[in-house]
Amino acid sequence: MAALRRAPPLPVGPKMAGGAERLPEPELERVLEALELLLQSPPGEASAEPALHPDTLLSNATALEERLRGAPGWAALRGLREAVLRRFPALCPGAAEPAWAAASELLALLLCLKHRLAAVAASPSSVPPPGPAALSLAQGRAVRRALGAAAGLGLAPLLPPGLGRRPAGLPRPAAPPAARGARLRAAAAALAELAALPELGTPLLARHLGLLLASLALLGHGPAEHTQGVSEAERAQCREALQDILDRVYQPLAVQELLILQGRPKQSPPPSPGGETKPALVRTPAWLRRLCGQLLSERLLRPNGVQAVVRGIMEGTGAGGAGAEAAAVDWRKCDAVAKVLASCPQQCLSLEDYYGLVCPQILGLLHIQDKQTARQFQRVATTTLLTMAKEHPQLAEKHLLQPLLAPLLRCSETAELAVEDLSAGTVLVTEAELGSCVEDVLKVYVVGNDSSSLLLGSLQSVLGVVFSLYSFAKQNVSYLRSPCQEILLWFLEKSEREVSLAVLEGFVGLNSSVHTLHPQCQFRAGSEGGAVFAVEETSSDEDEALYQKVSSEQCHVENLVELLSHCQKSGLAGDFFIRCLKALTRVAADDETDLNSAVVPGGSFLELEQYHTRQKKKLLVLQLVATLCENISDTIFTDVAQVEEFVAATLQRACVSPARGPGAAAEAQTLAMAMGLVAAMLGGAVQLQSSDFAVLKRLVPLLEELSRTYPEPLTQELATDLRIAICTHGAFSAGTVGAAAGGVLGKKPGTGAQGPAGVPDRAQCPEAGRAPPRHGRSNPSAPRERSEELSTCHKPDATGPAPAPCADSPAPAELQELLLSAYDPQPPSRAAALRCLANLIMQRDPEALRLQEKLLQVFLENVQHEDAFVYLSAIQGIALLSSEYPEQILPVLLARYRCPGQGTEDAAAAITRMKLGEVLMRVTRALGDMVFKHREPLIQAFLQGARDPDSALRASSLSNLGELCQHLGFQLGSIIQEVTSCLTAITKTDPKAEVRRAAVHVVVVLLRGLSEKATEVLRDVLRDLYRLLKHVVVAEPDGATVLHAQLALEELDMVMRRVLFPQQILEKKIVVLP
Repeated sequence: MAALRRAPPLPVGPKMAGGAERLPEPELERVLEALELLLQSPPGEASAEPALHPDTLLSNATALEERLRGAPGWAALRGLREAVLRRFPALCPGAAEPAWAAASELLALLLCLKHRLAAVAASPSSVPPPGPAALSLAQGRAVRRALGAAAGLGLAPLLPPGLGRRPAGLPRPAAPPAARGARLRAAAAALAELAALPELGTPLLARHLGLLLASLALLGHGPAEHTQGVSEAERAQCREALQDILDRVYQPLAVQELLILQGRPKQSPPPSPGGETKPALVRTPAWLRRLCGQLLSERLLRPNGVQAVVRGIMEGTGAGGAGAEAAAVDWRKCDAVAKVLASCPQQCLSLEDYYGLVCPQILGLLHIQDKQTARQFQRVATTTLLTMAKEHPQLAEKHLLQPLLAPLLRCSETAELAVEDLSAGTVLVTEAELGSCVEDVLKVYVVGNDSSSLLLGSLQSVLGVVFSLYSFAKQNVSYLRSPCQEILLWFLEKSEREVSLAVLEGFVGLNSSVHTLHPQCQFRAGSEGGAVFAVEETSSDEDEALYQKVSSEQCHVENLVELLSHCQKSGLAGDFFIRCLKALTRVAADDETDLNSAVVPGGSFLELEQYHTRQKKKLLVLQLVATLCENISDTIFTDVAQVEEFVAATLQRACVSPARGPGAAAEAQTLAMAMGLVAAMLGGAVQLQSSDFAVLKRLVPLLEELSRTYPEPLTQELATDLRIAICTHGAFSAGTVGAAAGGVLGKKPGTGAQGPAGVPDRAQCPEAGRAPPRHGRSNPSAPRERSEELSTCHKPDATGPAPAPCADSPAPAELQELLLSAYDPQPPSRAAALRCLANLIMQRDPEALRLQEKLLQVFLENVQHEDAFVYLSAIQGIALLSSEYPEQILPVLLARYRCPGQGTEDAAAAITRMKLGEVLMRVTRALGDMVFKHREPLIQAFLQGARDPDSALRASSLSNLGELCQHLGFQLGSIIQEVTSCLTAITKTDPKAEVRRAAVHVVVVLLRGLSEKATEVLRDVLRDLYRLLKHVVVAEPDGATVLHAQLALEELDMVMRRVLFPQQILEKKIVVLP
């Protein structure tokens, strides 16, 4: 048991702690000798601890009596024994039963031993007082046997049935009731006196506490028929002794023994199948059950009483190893302990006082460090907290939830903090407090898994702080990342959908449903891998503060999307995406309103602030939608209802704000995709039920409005056909519906099971599945000119762009289909086709390489497309084609770069030439050392571009020139004079700062790349470059250009120092003479 485990171990021999051997006092040794004589076993019985029989003890007592009367040296013990018997007359030997006579002798000798031990301890001596370690191993064993025999023979036979654990086969004494009461009182008083001495009390209370408590409870609180012969004063003394022993003993042990005394409940559960069958127990008397309940309540109300009660109950199931695991699994016992702790005892004056006393101790159970028992204690604490929250919500919130969440609440914007009086960097919440609070929230809320309104509401008050801490942990190395993520996901899963969506919006500042961090404080990294909450340091740089704010908002948006990626199966991610699209529709409507009624410059500050708040919200919505589209996968929608809501939001936005202006193409693509989704579902991509058609019918009013108000006739027609198909449950489906479905699914109407775009497997093109062929009516903005151009073949003009490949060319059908798809009006389809053609070139497909001229023409025309995905795919294709046929392709590219196609605007031509410049640089990288053959044409092309009227093209050409010099290893040859003259002229005369900056950057690249070789390669122009850089430092107004020039001068200074002052190498030369 626990008390016995805490007692210091007995030594092997009678040695003191200091190592010197200590012999007991003569009187003490005599008492121990008498005790061993009384406990000696009969002849022929050899055992370490033989069983003690009353007859054997009685015969040993007779022998001891004879020795006390006649043996020399025993007079002192005889006198001490007589003094003890005068104090306890009931222990005098007489014509009593053998059991009581033996118990009397044992108790008398134990009291003598207690007197001798106390006397030795009180005697003034330099030797330490005796203790359990002062007795030898055999003597300690004899004392334990004597205490066990005294309790078993002196207490157990005198207790009535139902009190204590009575040894089997022990007869009831034949003495009258008055004599039994006096004997029980004498034995209990003697053992209580022995328990007062630690040397004897430790083994006594560790093994026989239950019998002693039962005896004192019967004497002090039992009915009168069991306490005859005991006065009222003696009963009061027994009550005081009971309280004293309960206060001094190890409290979990006291709880265990009181529970045993209290007995089983009235309806005990039947034994488990296959379990051990225990003998039936006599029912505990009602007065004892009430008394034990009162005493247990007193144990609970003591300091650390909650932990004592829990340990007393749970340690009985095993405190380590498999026993601890079994106790943790036994949830019934944990629930029973939780119900006990949640119930207010009768001794407590008020329920609030009880909660104020035990709730801090219950929260302390969450912080048990012992791994073997921590799981049990945490389960008990969690179950108790949840039980209290159900029974008394207000008190539980006040005494449990608010203290539990206190560190997080201090981080919230609602906390009353006098930040103005605190210096920057002052820690408001320590790392230990914050980490412990997060772990406690995880244990109580997530592990407890009780989604009551009280718990969800209390957690929502700190959810903004938890999300900010999660974002901080994502940016740093912290163990708080995982628990914060689990807390957030648990709340989003357990809350109602509307609450979850509002909380997600609150995380990024779209509403005020959650409280964010205090505006003047921030999280900082802790020394133990956690975080601290401290006062933020104010920055005097407004640009830096703005950057930090924008970065924080961007980080919150990205972390929110990361969090939603774990919620796709539940449908929360899809619902939130639809909610954002609806907000985007409101943004479009607000934009229309703002265009009609602009803010008056002379308006009030309140109106200006409201306008800025609306603009900030619009930007947040746009940023959130963009991040969701970029990071959430295509499985975001889990059912037809979510698809319907998505399509409805898109259609409503199209009705409110038809596609026009700079974003008209993107809006038209989104509308075509949404209507294509509906067409695909109606075309059989999803097995629709009657309930699904009921959901889709909610789109009918929007489709009808779109067919009347949208400016594009083809879209109007598709909206009408979709409305008819929905109303007829798919019985009637026009050709436009099938074409739109084919555009989404990536296959032609009527091709059946043919692969997307008809591309065979041998092409091994992963993008082919996303490259649909042209369909005439699926896109309202499809250009008809390209279809007419593709239907005929003509020879390419010498100056103008070559025509697209004709349909009757000798190319195979599947390659011809890809060439046609490269002119699809849908940018995703066009880009996918270009990617597939590029893959064919990379795989050296012979049929594709045979059509290199047609492929080049297709790529060059798509380079002029405004969509980035399209022209980047075209650039990749040209680069791959040029690396295969540089002699044929590179001259064409250089000619186009020098002289763009006629009939194009200057701005469009400049953009096209910059794209071609990117193509040339990719070709240069692919050629490697073979680029020297094309050195002069490339340099001349970029020098010509550096003199173009467009400043962006001039800067781009100079940047390409610098990179080309690096690929050439700065071996420019005789053209170096022309390069430096061009750089000098641009640096001194160009009106645009970014062009001058690019020119100086080329000089920096030259000097840094040549290093010590600069004096040789740039020998003729080095002085001119130096003067140019000094001129820039003195006269240039642009700060970035001046910085580049200073870097170039520093590089030149280092080069000249290494040339003029070479490093001295100390070396020893050994010359062997002949």
